[in-house]
Amino acid sequence: MATVIPTTGFEEYIGRETDPTDWLVIDQARISAFADCTLDHQFIHVDPVAARKSPFGSTIAHGFLTLSLLSHFAEQLQVAVEGVKMGVNYGLDKVRFINPVKVDQRIRARAKISDIQQKKPGQFQIKLEVTVEIDGEDKPAMIAEWLFMQFV
Repeated sequence: MATVIPTTGFEEYIGRETDPTDWLVIDQARISAFADCTLDHQFIHVDPVAARKSPFGSTIAHGFLTLSLLSHFAEQLQVAVEGVKMGVNYGLDKVRFINPVKVDQRIRARAKISDIQQKKPGQFQIKLEVTVEIDGEDKPAMIAEWLFMQFV
């Protein structure tokens, strides 16, 4: 369900949590495609045979792949200022890769609104604390403080 933030009284939305997104399978094809894009072909990402002998027991997703999927999850997280016409990524304040995502595991995201500021009339900066969970794992894959700007 969407979290629509009014342009006045928006401070009341700080601390609200979103519903989790749908699960997404992180398969070897996605991991390998990311390795090709970033030129990071370390064996723990792209060589299933060699990775079986690593402490992870299989190939794992790049931490930056997990981070980059925030763009995919953003649509489902649906945090928007009322009347938004455009939103842009503003960056990250903090990112921690806590638990590796092994090949064929499922991940999803959930978020908490940690700050909202009106920078200029009709321009709102929102900070989300996003947690990327791994299906069946107690520890999340990643926690990030993500900033984006929305224009109404």
